[in-house]
Amino acid sequence: MIARSLRWRLLLAAAAAILVALAIAWAFMTLLFERHLERRLEADMTRDALALIASLRLDARGAPALAVEPSDPRLQTPAGGYYWQVSNAAGTLRSRSLWDSALRVPADVPATRWRLAARRGLFGQDVRVLERSLILESDRPPLRVQFAQDAAPLSTARAEFGRELALFLAGLWGVLLAAAWLQVLLGLRPLARMRGDLSALAEHADARLPPANLREVQPLVDAINALADARHKDLMQARRRAADLAHGLKTPLSALSAQSRRAREAGAVAAADGMDRAVAAIGLVVEGELARTRVQRMGEVRGAVTRLRDVVERVANVLEHTQKGEAIAFDVDVPANLMLPIVEEHLAELLGALLENATRHARRRVQVRGDCGEGWTRLAIEDDGEGMSPERRAAFNAVDARADQVGETGGLGLVIARDLAIAGGARLDLQAALLGGLRAEVCWMNRARTG
Repeated sequence: MIARSLRWRLLLAAAAAILVALAIAWAFMTLLFERHLERRLEADMTRDALALIASLRLDARGAPALAVEPSDPRLQTPAGGYYWQVSNAAGTLRSRSLWDSALRVPADVPATRWRLAARRGLFGQDVRVLERSLILESDRPPLRVQFAQDAAPLSTARAEFGRELALFLAGLWGVLLAAAWLQVLLGLRPLARMRGDLSALAEHADARLPPANLREVQPLVDAINALADARHKDLMQARRRAADLAHGLKTPLSALSAQSRRAREAGAVAAADGMDRAVAAIGLVVEGELARTRVQRMGEVRGAVTRLRDVVERVANVLEHTQKGEAIAFDVDVPANLMLPIVEEHLAELLGALLENATRHARRRVQVRGDCGEGWTRLAIEDDGEGMSPERRAAFNAVDARADQVGETGGLGLVIARDLAIAGGARLDLQAALLGGLRAEVCWMNRARTG
């Protein structure tokens, strides 16, 4: 789930990148702090060394002598952590803190600058040694001045600084992660708005995405609009071809009907009856295709609102004046304020197909019920006819139901009604009616409206 989420991918990538950056920052800041401590240590030791040199002199043998010793208490305490030593070929002076030890004097002590070096071994301690070679008198051997300090306080300070810095950077990582989450949320908001615009595009073939406020999103909007234009063009071509085909079949059907009449007049009644049945079946297909073509534009008309009860009563009134409808009692129970955002003629096409089918199969009664709830509207049409077997109803309710799966009588009309319902954003289900016949239930989701 996380691997397929752009939001989580961006957040995890931001968290990892920030963590790596803070880890590198921790390492460099700790190193800089350590170097700062060493520079401070070198400055303090240089100051003490210069004060020591100011008190140095050479005795008659050329050995170093000291007029005044440094007053730092650490230099008076054995293994006190701070040490000094002055030596040449004639003798050696050292602080009391060195006790019975001595600082190692390398052969390459610089004469032009102070050098700070790390050494091991003095009382088992790591030390930093500041050293320099200098000449007090030109005819006497040079002196090696050395100051040394225990490195443990440096390591301790570095470790404490590293821990405190790590805690601070961990808190900073949390703050930056929250900022990254906000950035991702705001960055993906245009895509969330596009999802709502795409739902309108799915409902209306002529709808298009509005221009984006961001340059990075506009190419995607343009590509989707171009695809919608191509789809709309293909749909219009397909509708025109279907309508042309249906209209083109009407003339041959009229000719076949004329031939059927001539055959009947000539005494070929059985052949004429068969021809009439074939012509009626083909005519039903043609009319159904024409109805589909008209209703295909159902989602393209915006702002239309139709009162459901008015359409039901008008269609029922037409059927009451047919030969079969004169013997049928129509029971209509639809709230007068129930509205649907559908063009009136499109709704009439759908209800006409369902009520005509119910009238054809009813014995004496057709019942129409309408109701609505939170985000839905339902219309149920029942008859007291023979009904339909559960197998046939299940076949019809399948998504790819065909007329031959529903039944020979009225099957095509129901399939056409199902297609009209889908085109109008509804679903048509067939059920067993309480009256004993068939119940056709049309449900519109998120389209209920009263007024």
